[in-house]
Parts: sequence; structure tokens; C-alpha cells
Amino acid sequence: MSTPLDRDRLGIVLQAAIGGDEAAWLRLVQDFSPRVYRVVLAQCRDPELAEEVTQSTFCTVVAKLSEYTELGRFESWLFRIAMNRLRDEMRRRSRQAIPVADDALKAIAPPAEQEQSPAEEAEVLDRLNEVMGELPESEQQVLHLRHVAEMSFKTIAEVLDQPLGTVLARHFRAIKRLRERLGDANTDG
Repeated sequence: MSTPLDRDRLGIVLQAAIGGDEAAWLRLVQDFSPRVYRVVLAQCRDPELAEEVTQSTFCTVVAKLSEYTELGRFESWLFRIAMNRLRDEMRRRSRQAIPVADDALKAIAPPAEQEQSPAEEAEVLDRLNEVMGELPESEQQVLHLRHVAEMSFKTIAEVLDQPLGTVLARHFRAIKRLRERLGDANTDG
């Protein structure tokens, strides 16, 4: 397995891919497709749809790569394409919000104070999934991009085309709501 691309190497690989270097294109796909897939899956919870959107995203990228100018924003450009593809597909399918994938929930869940049994962990994830579904879509999106796609807040702001302060506020509110609701559930039991 190769090491992740840093900013300098990404620029070199992008230029090679733009020039038609198939190995460079494969490197981009290998480095970025798992993260694109995970964030799409976290939002749609449908592996087939996540795979379809991921493939569609990279088809769009390969078609538009020659127009792309690397200014250190490839990641945000790529994820914006993915989010737009998912939104378009969800509209096309006329779907409502779908529960979040368990792997995504584990990334967001607060750490357990003590070791949990698989049944206890499943219960916490079920409750977290329920609470996540109550959050506004804009807050869910920020949580997915931050904790599943592991993006910086600056990149999330670029992907969503929102001010950084808005992204930070949504993340703060979402985490606060999750903690409050999960705390309420813990005090009831």
C-alpha cells in the first residue's frame, strides 16, 4: 500500500493525470475513492448507491480534470462533486433521510467510559443513529464530512460552499445536541 499523497506529491500526480498518465489516475482513484465511498455511504446507507455515486464522481472528475487547475483544493473539489452527485441521485430517487451507517456512527460516538459488550455497543449505535436522524441535514452533512471523510473544517467549508464560521457552528450544535440527547438516554436507564 502506498503512502497518502501530501500536497506537493498530489500536485505532481494531478499534473501527470491531466497529461494522460494512467498510473497517476489510478493513484488518485486509489487514494481518494475509499474516502468518497465512506462519506457517501454514511449519508445514504446504501452500499450499491454509494458505489454508484463514487464511480459517477470519478467519471465526472476524469471528464473535467483537464479544466482543473491545482490550487490546493483538489480534495474539496472532489468531495463537492461527490456531494452533488449524491444529492442529485437522492432527489432522483425521491428518498428521505436514511439512517447513518454504523461505521460512521462509531466515528462520531463519544468514547465509552468502560468496555462495552457487543450488545451494549449496538444499543448505543442504535440510539446514536436515532438521534442523528433528528438533526437537520446540514448538521448531519458536517458531521459526516468531519468524522467519516476526516476533512478539515476549512475543506468542509469549501465543499459545502459555506463560510467557515457556519460550518464550525453547525458542527458545534450537532455535537452538543448529540451529547444532550445521548446524555438524556443514559440518565433514563
